[in-house]
Amino acid sequence: MTECPSGQLTLHEFKQFFGLRGLSGDANSYIEQMFRTFDMNKDGYIDFMEYVAALSLVLRGKIEQKLRWYFKLYDVDGNGCIDRHELLNIIKAVRAINGCDHDSTAEEFTNRVFDKIDVNGDGRNCTNI
Repeated sequence: MTECPSGQLTLHEFKQFFGLRGLSGDANSYIEQMFRTFDMNKDGYIDFMEYVAALSLVLRGKIEQKLRWYFKLYDVDGNGCIDRHELLNIIKAVRAINGCDHDSTAEEFTNRVFDKIDVNGDGRNCTNI
């Protein structure tokens, strides 16, 4: 109630609440996608019930539920597939948010990961959620 008296978080308040200001473009896009996945009714706000549902899923959900939620988070265009470009943007965003600087570039890391998950070689990893 103190942090969010209205019971609804806007994207701006979400970023502020979690200390996610001044991020790179990649990181900012990732945070916006995360906000959209929490905003289950797509009204532009995360209300208290959506927030609690998201936390419950992340903290106590079954592995399949968590994987489905993460897949939706990473599937930015909502087409049911994660392509190499979407994965690259995720890797860049997570690195920017965490301030990580690894030996390999984000592109090299993405290529290694994607080559392992793209089992049929079609350039995307899909689900039937």
